[in-house]
Amino acid sequence: MTDASRVLSDVPPSSAEFLACVAARQLADKHRVFAGVGLPTLAVDLARRTINPDLDLVYESGVCGAAPGAMAEGIADSVLVSGAAAVLPMAALFGYVLQGGHIDVGFLGAGQVDRYGSLNTSIIGDWKTPAVRLPGSGGAVEVLRNARECIVVLRRHDPDALPLELDFCTSPSPVRVCAEDVRMVPAGHGVSTVITPLAVLRRPEKFGELEIAQVHPGTSVNDVRAATGWPIRVAATVTETERPTVEEVRLLREEIDVVRLYLR
Repeated sequence: MTDASRVLSDVPPSSAEFLACVAARQLADKHRVFAGVGLPTLAVDLARRTINPDLDLVYESGVCGAAPGAMAEGIADSVLVSGAAAVLPMAALFGYVLQGGHIDVGFLGAGQVDRYGSLNTSIIGDWKTPAVRLPGSGGAVEVLRNARECIVVLRRHDPDALPLELDFCTSPSPVRVCAEDVRMVPAGHGVSTVITPLAVLRRPEKFGELEIAQVHPGTSVNDVRAATGWPIRVAATVTETERPTVEEVRLLREEIDVVRLYLR
């Protein structure tokens, strides 16, 4: 067995490295991804270097067909523009590319996710006196509504990050939208996958709930249940997440995020 294919054992990956590797594998059969910053940035870069070199990257700043030569530190980073297929006005990006149904996967982060895949990226705590102010929506509302599916990466898995009720709903799931007005049901599936430090949660039905599909090594289904803010469902078959390989972790550390901007 070569170094690139054997399972990492002597240098365990950090939580961020583990999440990036698990997230990258979700893109094996995808074509066009609307990429967010943070761990999604690492995941799409890793996926292009390993399992899907033809992955087409789109960023909220209007960059389409991005081929960055270095890690982007934000959606307006100049490294995204060099070698890109096009740079569109944001109105064209959202109006024609996203709302036109040309995005396979929206890759997002969040502060909170509820059982139906609604997201909070606005505030933690009371609206008038929040404990934490988050970045806000950005393009997440449109991405969640129009991408064929969305993948979310969370750095935490506890009842605060996965609560029974969101502190604030920034980006509503199809379930929440339908409950408000059936005429506004979005075209996309909404959140299909949530990757956390404990598990991979999936929402197979557009109007269904998240369920435990994979547990990470050393974690049990009961651990995931105890750390979730609602009585989470369990898939008929639950598998154990494959560990990152030596090569995946080497790429993250030595080529993708050498300054440890996101691998903190």
